[in-house]
Amino acid sequence: MALNTVSTGLEERWRDILAVHARTMCEIDRVLHPHGLGASDFEVLDILATESPREGDQCRVQNLVGRVHLSQSALSRLIGRLEKDGLVERSMCVEDRRGVWVSLTRKGRDLHSEVLPLQRGVLAKMLDG
Repeated sequence: MALNTVSTGLEERWRDILAVHARTMCEIDRVLHPHGLGASDFEVLDILATESPREGDQCRVQNLVGRVHLSQSALSRLIGRLEKDGLVERSMCVEDRRGVWVSLTRKGRDLHSEVLPLQRGVLAKMLDG
């Protein structure tokens, strides 16, 4: 009986975490939509801005895979959309031809700076308290 109670408590906590995550992602999508971005798009831009703070800095796509909650193929499609929109640039890694570099363009950095307060505001609203 005690195991069942513990299990039920864990399940409830897990479902609460999933519910907060879903509501937060939906709210981020809602506030970023007028800027042509979704939550996952922003997450990639934000990681690139953090990992590659100077213009021209690059990040290997493989380094993004573990940080963004998308499959490698979904991430590749997302980066393709961001590239089509002029927000990122991709290039092949000279040292390892299987590797791909990605970097923010000036347009991507500007858009990230513009929407960063919106995303952080949603996080504060949804996760504080």
